[in-house]
Amino acid sequence: MTTRGPSLPRITDVAALAGVSASTASKALNDTGQLREETRQRVRRAAEQLGFTPDSRGRALSSGRSYTVGLITTDSSGRFSIPIMLGAEDTLSAGEMALVLCDTRDDPLRESHYLRSLVSRRVDGIIVTGRRTEPRAPVDVPIPVVYAFSPSTDPADLSVVMDDRGGAASAVRHLQSLGRRRIAHVTGPSTHHSALVRAASVVETAGDAMVGEPLHGEWSERWGRHAVDVLLRTEPGLDAITCGSDQIARGVCDRLRELGRAVPDDIAVTGYDNWSVMALASRPPLTTVDLELEELGRRTAQLLLEAIAGHPDPGLHQLPTRLVPRESTLGT
Repeated sequence: MTTRGPSLPRITDVAALAGVSASTASKALNDTGQLREETRQRVRRAAEQLGFTPDSRGRALSSGRSYTVGLITTDSSGRFSIPIMLGAEDTLSAGEMALVLCDTRDDPLRESHYLRSLVSRRVDGIIVTGRRTEPRAPVDVPIPVVYAFSPSTDPADLSVVMDDRGGAASAVRHLQSLGRRRIAHVTGPSTHHSALVRAASVVETAGDAMVGEPLHGEWSERWGRHAVDVLLRTEPGLDAITCGSDQIARGVCDRLRELGRAVPDDIAVTGYDNWSVMALASRPPLTTVDLELEELGRRTAQLLLEAIAGHPDPGLHQLPTRLVPRESTLGT
């Protein structure tokens, strides 16, 4: 004689406990149909009480959706796309949706292949992102798309970006609040959109406190070290250096220390990105601007869900950055 364990709860069990029909219970759990919020909540409480888990395949078949979202990126290193993906997953997982990551490696043919593949798999929508803030050409697919970090060149598309101008300005205002009056700026290549936007904001915000013109070079520690030599030859009296990235700022701090200039007592330094690998390993740790990429990912996913539901909000959505003060400006 064999004994059988208790059977798994079914949708009919949930319906009976909630006092509704099976079809109403299904609509409440799938968030479809025209139901009162009280009814939805009663059904959800019943499902939780019974330990009922909806079948994902049945859910997809009944709703005509796959409950899957694609994320296409050109950021092979994951430096920017991984935080965005983590934020997007926070939002999507609340709706029991999965995310499929596709790395194009900056190859247009590979991107086209992934787009065709995602559409054929009937994903509900696509997030497009990259490693630079330059606007990119839009993709042509018959499903909702939201662009994150790298906006679409089409103003009618839905793009989510961070406020780079505001971020750079916040670093300068922080330095000014500490009494710094001779501020230089060292940043990345003049061909990069982010470097130009941040530099222009520094010049505008610093005003008369700006020392010389922004110095453009590589996004590297080596360039940060070299830039210090260039600056101190012409502006030995400067008291602050804002940088367009944490990598550059770390190189700046290293070179100042080699030359016997104390950070921040002699010269305060700020970075940009709040990349912990650089910002926290710097000596001293960097005051920097956090891009809030996970929040950008969460907002992107929320806007995509709204578009999937038939309520798109096209145009450019700009999210604030956050200044993170540390020892490179505040001291110990």
